[in-house]
Amino acid sequence: MTETLPPCPECCGAYTYEMGALLVCPECGHEWSPVSAEPTGATDGGVIRDAVGNVLADGDTVTVVKTLKVKGSLSGIKAGTKVRNIRLVDGVDGHDIDCKIDGFGPMQLKSGVVKKA
Repeated sequence: MTETLPPCPECCGAYTYEMGALLVCPECGHEWSPVSAEPTGATDGGVIRDAVGNVLADGDTVTVVKTLKVKGSLSGIKAGTKVRNIRLVDGVDGHDIDCKIDGFGPMQLKSGVVKKA
């Protein structure tokens, strides 16, 4: 095997492998197309995009696209939960949205788990 595969765009893991037409990271479970080896929610000169590629801005309303686990809570944040009045920040570990979710309080989310409403 002489071909070297690119590292995972989400966690920078070096152990990626091919599965059909996709590349897969066994460390974080992220799957991506080798053609678009750009991380989800990548910042292109300060532009933050959601899970489907829409540009996000301060004050937008977004919808969570997958169920998220929350430490210390019996139930997580369910897919379809609307989050109003987001604020874009340069957060820790890829968390680039600062918001307040009803029933959970202040929280930071990754732009790859939301879509613009």
